[in-house]
Amino acid sequence: MIKVTIIRSPQGLIESFTMSGHANFAKRGQDIVCAGASAVSFGTVNAIEALTGVVPGIEQGGKTGFLRCDIPVGLEQEIAEKVQLLLEGMLISLETIERDYGQYIKITK
Repeated sequence: MIKVTIIRSPQGLIESFTMSGHANFAKRGQDIVCAGASAVSFGTVNAIEALTGVVPGIEQGGKTGFLRCDIPVGLEQEIAEKVQLLLEGMLISLETIERDYGQYIKITK
């Protein structure tokens, strides 16, 4: 199972997220749950960097299916709002996957 953990600040802003595990929906290379979750999360990290210039703290583990993304603190308000919009979009996409494939992906907030 893919486990996603979203960490929010007391103000409700996403400070970090972690994804770990494997969906085991299908064989490697055919697992649409894993592919979807990976595309959404890595796409969001890439979009944050490309569209805002913010470089999140990233930790990855290849075979373990691990990704941790930490958003830097002290961003200018306009940039922080863009980063949050991208992260909230990621969360909605992951929740959509969870709704349809809940036995393979679990989101904790």
